[in-house]
Amino acid sequence: MNNREIALTAARTLINKKALDVIAIDVTDKSSFTDYLVIASGGSERQVGTLAKEVEEHLALIGISPKNVEGKRSSGWVLLDYGDVIINIFSIEQRNRYNLEKVWGDGSYLDIE
Repeated sequence: MNNREIALTAARTLINKKALDVIAIDVTDKSSFTDYLVIASGGSERQVGTLAKEVEEHLALIGISPKNVEGKRSSGWVLLDYGDVIINIFSIEQRNRYNLEKVWGDGSYLDIE
């Protein structure tokens, strides 16, 4: 499975678990530390934690484990680092605060569906 497929699999998992405003951005030509960013929101801190767990479990089933997990599930932001794919799951408030879509707005948005 290539990095694009991992990003799309994570994004689809988030959509299936009712995450809000899920996007995937190709930043291959813009970033030296990753190729794809997946960004999603949960409606509550509890849902943020549940979404992160679901992505980890789904990717683990296909043999893909995160290199690192940052943030606490109760902090409103969890970052799952798969190396060339980074998944950010935010509470709505934290997502508005960090506004990663604006920071990486010059990347190419992937068609998740």
